[in-house]
Amino acid sequence: MVTGGAGFLGSHLCERLLDDGHEVLALDNFLTGTPQNVAHLMPRDGFRLIRADVTDFVHVAGPVDQVLHFASPASPVDYLLLPIETLKVGSIGTLHALGLAKEKGARFLLASTSETYGDPQIHPQPETYWGHVNPVGPRGVYDEAKRYAEALTMAYRRTHDVDTSIVRIFNVHGPSMRAHDGRAIPAFISQALTSRPITVAGDGSQTRSIMYVDDLVEGVMRLLRSDLAGPVNIGNPHEVSVLHLAETIRDLTSSSSEITFIERPVDDPSVRQPDIALAKAELGWEPKVEFRDGLSRTIDYFRSHPDLVAD
Repeated sequence: MVTGGAGFLGSHLCERLLDDGHEVLALDNFLTGTPQNVAHLMPRDGFRLIRADVTDFVHVAGPVDQVLHFASPASPVDYLLLPIETLKVGSIGTLHALGLAKEKGARFLLASTSETYGDPQIHPQPETYWGHVNPVGPRGVYDEAKRYAEALTMAYRRTHDVDTSIVRIFNVHGPSMRAHDGRAIPAFISQALTSRPITVAGDGSQTRSIMYVDDLVEGVMRLLRSDLAGPVNIGNPHEVSVLHLAETIRDLTSSSSEITFIERPVDDPSVRQPDIALAKAELGWEPKVEFRDGLSRTIDYFRSHPDLVAD
């Protein structure tokens, strides 16, 4: 079962699980996901999509071997617009997903985030770093929802002996992203493809570590099939400034867009880079898709869907 199965990451995981021979039940309330993301999976044997809110009681008939909890608004536009829903899916939704895993004797995998590190004072960020998070700032609804979800996951592991794992996901991009969800890469691509100004927050010196979705899916699958409890960082250590990211996208799209600068959001992290030593050692995983190659693939997706980038 994949909660948030019609979302950006969830839909890619559903496809990979089907390709690997699993039967997949995707749950989604379509608050930020869309059935279009999994429309190509609907004819396939072993796939079901159910409209359901994981913050309601979750019941699934029959055996369940694995529960992947990926339901959550994850972009700034979404979680700032839906703060209560974000907190509820991280708390009540996680409780229900864990309860199902306990009932079925299933392995449970929580999709957490690099945002649990906040605006980090240690760089790069290892899993042992506890973070530097503002719990009452506007971003706190997402950061703290995921931090609470991690704590609840570990409580179920220690108290109920549920087979749990936690993945901390760093910035991911790829097909099925929404152009106007507030994340830098889809925003820059849509602006570049339509010759609008590319809007960089602050002076663009803040850094991000960018990973293509195929690498993320491979890392998640290896963690799911392991016995690691985590948290485990899955991200690309290749760190770039946001300004360099914008310039690269402009170059790859051959765009004439100018780069302009806008106010930087409150609590926007200054740096972001994963320490992936644990994933390398225990999972044999590291990202394979090169920075410019991954961006080119995402750009190709948006080029082929011009309706998505319309202003």
